[in-house]
Amino acid sequence: MKSKGTSFTQKQQKILATLGKNIKLARLRRKLSIRSMAERAGIATSTLGSIEKGSPSVSLGNYLQVLSILRLEDDLLLIADKDPVGRQIQDAGLIVKKRAPKKKKTESAIDHVIDKGNSEKPTFY
Repeated sequence: MKSKGTSFTQKQQKILATLGKNIKLARLRRKLSIRSMAERAGIATSTLGSIEKGSPSVSLGNYLQVLSILRLEDDLLLIADKDPVGRQIQDAGLIVKKRAPKKKKTESAIDHVIDKGNSEKPTFY
């Protein structure tokens, strides 16, 4: 049975198309052919063509390879950097994930008898 795949909204498709267009423009500004760019990235020319069209079926790793050749890989670090919604949730305290407190280690019956040097010294009168 053939899988249907993931469907993307128009907005998501437009974002990918814009990303592909930006990558293509960056390649053209550097006067790189599609063949030389693909060779440098270690991908097929058809994969690079799909990236420049904004295809969602191309792996993020291939996008990273191409961005690295263009020396734009640091742009990926900007994704989800600001996260205003997440910060609002954090500030509102809606998500509070805390670990359960650690249980105190109970001493065994022998540990009660053994003097560890921290007990009071007996006083003799």
